[in-house]
Amino acid sequence: MTRGTVLLTGGAGYIGSHTAVELLGAGWDVVVVDDFSNSSPVALERVAQVATGPSAGHLRWHRLDIADTAGLTSVLADEAVDAVVHFAGLKAVGESVAQPLRYYTVNVAGSASLLRAMDATGVRRLVFSSSCTVYGDPERVPIDETAARGASNPYGRTKLVVEDMLMDLAAADDGWQLLALRYFNPVGAHASGRLGEDPEGIPNNLMPYIMQVAAGRHPFVRVFGDDYPTPDGTGIRDYIHVVDLALGHVAALESSDDLPGFTAVNLGTGRGSSVLEVIAAASRAVGRDVPYQVVERRPGDVAATWAEPALAEKLLGWRATRTLDEMAADHWRWQSRNPQGYAGEGAGPPTPPA
Repeated sequence: MTRGTVLLTGGAGYIGSHTAVELLGAGWDVVVVDDFSNSSPVALERVAQVATGPSAGHLRWHRLDIADTAGLTSVLADEAVDAVVHFAGLKAVGESVAQPLRYYTVNVAGSASLLRAMDATGVRRLVFSSSCTVYGDPERVPIDETAARGASNPYGRTKLVVEDMLMDLAAADDGWQLLALRYFNPVGAHASGRLGEDPEGIPNNLMPYIMQVAAGRHPFVRVFGDDYPTPDGTGIRDYIHVVDLALGHVAALESSDDLPGFTAVNLGTGRGSSVLEVIAAASRAVGRDVPYQVVERRPGDVAATWAEPALAEKLLGWRATRTLDEMAADHWRWQSRNPQGYAGEGAGPPTPPA
């Protein structure tokens, strides 16, 4: 589609902020809606600093909860939005098990609120932040988009429900263009070291935990099992650099004119890396061995998952190019320069750029 104005819900978050940089660099005007409940306005200030150049678009943002349908409707209309990328939502598996109603309220009801606002303003292009969790325990690897869907936790089920909602919407009205991007495991950070993953509390994901161990915030990495049927006995996942993932969103938006209805696409590298391989890459980035200890398996973990990304290349003209060593080096640059994340610069109310 022709470049225009794109709204990012949750655009101050890890993936959203990196996507904002790439969209701005590609010439899009970017409007962010975020309630900053799990993100920092400092990220958007840094996006504005990093995304410079003669063809860069303009960045604006609004503090707003996506449950506020009327507020979203006003933003969509006032900003003359052409398309939406929907990142906003909760994403911790363990937390979703303990607080399922909160996850359904934010992830499912929040998505319905956004779609109502889009419908009211005639904005019919949406890229949805989905997840490989919709495949559950996969029957085969690599996983392509024809694989059976399922989920073993409330977080995954909220992604399934929203995908189903989008399918039903497309079936009811052929004017919609709806893309669900099923991410595998985003890691890394912007090469500038100015943007990165800033999890609250103890990280749930492997790479940020490894980097916090390297920074001295935890004594060692816990490796959950080394007796899986994999080459080194540890679990294998498809890790994708967050900038490659962000570029996948740019490609998705610019291909949406050719993809009416509902389409689901994997975003992954097509290669799996084991836990020990990730620790080794992190150790190379840091320049010393990152300590780890093997502990018991976690319930529900599967041995190996990685993507078949061929459809993304066919439909979107996109493929991941960055290596595991690049992911680790960029993540360590962010961690070492921002040991307390964005909190080092405060997190007061954002001042939108002029």
